[in-house]
Amino acid sequence: MVDSSQIKEHADVIGADGVHVGTVDHVQGDRLKLTKKDSGDQRHHFISMGLVADIEDGTVRLSANADVAVTFEEAE
Repeated sequence: MVDSSQIKEHADVIGADGVHVGTVDHVQGDRLKLTKKDSGDQRHHFISMGLVADIEDGTVRLSANADVAVTFEEAE
């Protein structure tokens, strides 16, 4: 698992396929809280830290493709 302290606010979250999934609002427990601006429903969405494969140049890269990763999102 990746060290969550390396994840910075406003970092891009990219699927394994290179597609933008969202922007980090902050790390909350074992989940990434994404900003509302990338959400179609103007709600915060969360992605499990278990899907984070790497942090590269400040970008969070997921182990799942974007279309799959969004199916794992939780809304608040």
